[in-house]
Amino acid sequence: MSTFDMPSAPLPKASRRGLAQEAADLIREAIFAGHFPPGSPLREVELAASLGVSRGSVREGLAFLEREGLVRSAWHRGTTVIDVTERDVEEVYAVRAALDRLAATSAQGNATADQLTELDTLVQAMAEEIGGEASGARLLALDIAFHDLIYAAANNRRLDAAWHAVRSQIYLFQLRRIALGYEHYRARVVDEHHELATLLRSGDRETLARRAGEHVDSARRGLLTGLHP
Repeated sequence: MSTFDMPSAPLPKASRRGLAQEAADLIREAIFAGHFPPGSPLREVELAASLGVSRGSVREGLAFLEREGLVRSAWHRGTTVIDVTERDVEEVYAVRAALDRLAATSAQGNATADQLTELDTLVQAMAEEIGGEASGARLLALDIAFHDLIYAAANNRRLDAAWHAVRSQIYLFQLRRIALGYEHYRARVVDEHHELATLLRSGDRETLARRAGEHVDSARRGLLTGLHP
């Protein structure tokens, strides 16, 4: 089975604490795992039965995901996972490029020695993943963790909030990018992140900002090529 085959196992049951938030977390995980591909419907009754919670908890959970931009609701269509269209890609990656440039240049002056070391550790983990089975899903998890850490190092709460407002959409779009063009992603992921980690230690703010933007543009072009081969 490939990395992005839809799993056959049922969804795990939610616990009894924070049911709406946990329902959102479990549905998000299922979307990222490919159980609900882009554009697919999310039916409250079926989700409630699978998760072992009320429809109200599922409805609230879906509202959380809608605020993240991961799902869309319409009165005549119900709730669906967002599609990955050319317009969506252009909009999301334009926002990400602006945020990533600011995050990188802010982290350049604020990152601690421990945070810089952790970035190196994540890059090394990516390299080791590629040296083994090279799971696209695991590589992406390391990739997103790398950027999470840069946003944390930037030490700007509003910037971090802006990142988390689009993070789920970026995660889904990157999964789609990998599914459509894994070799493009695999060939670049280590070198691009190693370069960013190195530039964060330098005093070259201009080059860091440029390369952070180019890193996002590479992802955008890779996804668009996969959508329109």
